[in-house]
Amino acid sequence: MEENFTTKDNLIKKYHFTEADFEQIEALGISLDKIEGELLLFKLGIPKITLEKPATIDDGIVKLSNEEFQNYADSFDSKKDELKLKKFVPASGAASRMFKFLNEFLNDFDPENETINAYINRKKDKNLPIFLAGIEKFPFYETVKSKLKELHKDYYTLESHEKSHLFIKAMLSQDSFDFANKPKGVLDFHKYESEIATPVEEHLNECAFYASSNSVSHLHFTVSDHHENLFENIIDKVKQKVEAKSKTKVHVSYSHQHKSTDTIAVAPNNEPFRAENGRLVFRPGGHGALINNLNNLDADVIFIKNIDNVIQNHIKEITLYKKGLAGVLLDLQQQIFNILKAVENDEIKESRIPEIIYFMAQKLNIDIIEDFEKYTLENKLEFIINKLNRPIRVCGMVKNEGEPGGGPFWVRSYKGNVSLQIVESSQVETNNAEQAEILAKATHFNPVDLVCATKNQYGEKFDLTQFIDTSTGFIVSKNRNGQELKGYELPGLWNGAMAKWITVFVEVPLITFNPVKTVNDLLKPAHQPQYGN
Repeated sequence: MEENFTTKDNLIKKYHFTEADFEQIEALGISLDKIEGELLLFKLGIPKITLEKPATIDDGIVKLSNEEFQNYADSFDSKKDELKLKKFVPASGAASRMFKFLNEFLNDFDPENETINAYINRKKDKNLPIFLAGIEKFPFYETVKSKLKELHKDYYTLESHEKSHLFIKAMLSQDSFDFANKPKGVLDFHKYESEIATPVEEHLNECAFYASSNSVSHLHFTVSDHHENLFENIIDKVKQKVEAKSKTKVHVSYSHQHKSTDTIAVAPNNEPFRAENGRLVFRPGGHGALINNLNNLDADVIFIKNIDNVIQNHIKEITLYKKGLAGVLLDLQQQIFNILKAVENDEIKESRIPEIIYFMAQKLNIDIIEDFEKYTLENKLEFIINKLNRPIRVCGMVKNEGEPGGGPFWVRSYKGNVSLQIVESSQVETNNAEQAEILAKATHFNPVDLVCATKNQYGEKFDLTQFIDTSTGFIVSKNRNGQELKGYELPGLWNGAMAKWITVFVEVPLITFNPVKTVNDLLKPAHQPQYGN
């Protein structure tokens, strides 16, 4: 009978795997069970998430006054010297999307037979005119222009459109600045009076402001191994300056996305996709793979923020809200620990159960099962322990401004349980009118502004891989050398990878959210000098 076959036998029998395949898999450190599971997912498909309703103010999202934010920030400050703090910044992605419209321009523009204006009209390109109008405001403008003057002795005699074409070519060409193939973190983002700062430096500066205790700060970047030296070079240049200004010692560490988290690719017929040399093709598992990197960090409080979400000014306001979220986290964690210790010490009587359940439902958004009141005291306490003995995340949410990305929703699982989740639109069955309507009613947006606690009441680290909803990954269509393939991306770091955490959403102001998704975003006030003056 088939159930007596080993996983290896199944892969040989069903997918014609060879000994060379198994050697390749072993070298990557990937388990055969993982590969068999992924191949099954391709065949069965990944079920869409069922939205119950959007999370809104007072129904899943907490709204705090400025005074309350300040109180929570002060509370955090009073406790932080007893804690080890860390800031975690996913930073391995290249900046290719940031320059997508400029790459398309270089590929499709015919300088011999058309002007840039003709190209803009032909392509109905809305981004290129904005780029060209603001070109002198980009922080890298003088650097690129100086290079062009070196390369082209007749630079000042060229027409304006010729200069613009050469400028974009220099920015993106591999033998010049090659911006699109570098990580966002090492690009010039902000121009100050006497210097230009990269996101790496801005994160270093932020980290010293709000993720420090006892005048020590810890910053962790996830990077691709072949770009780590670019980060190190910047840190070497600016670390001493940041430490002197903040009077804080900053320790920087790095990790890479583990090869063992790569996922197998398949052809459109769901058979394993093979390269020209016959070898299996594996792809990076997406940012959900970073749950393993997060799992390896030792800290009491971990701040998580995207590499491109930095601001040129107003760092004190950013600090207030980050500390405020951390204060909320520590307050809730203390209440959770008090309950768990009382249960352990056999101090919880039946009369106290309603108070605990109210706290779990109202403050932690935990779904209480039907007929809970009919349980025995022993079973009630078992339920409480199970739901409270988990990692915690407090997530900042900004008002919806139409940005692409995830949002906060109440989600119903296939078992009928309802929980707060950060959901991407691609996870929703938008062909279903009811689901599409719920998605469209989202009032808030996820800016990836998280503060996390990953230890239990004894100071022991949770195994974060035990709290992943493995059914929430993504199947994506890709192209490799002209051939169609399908890839599997792991449950997103702040989506399915944290699905079973205790989750609290708090509204934060828009000033905390300043992403640079395209190069033109650098022209926005938050990334320009004298912002707010």
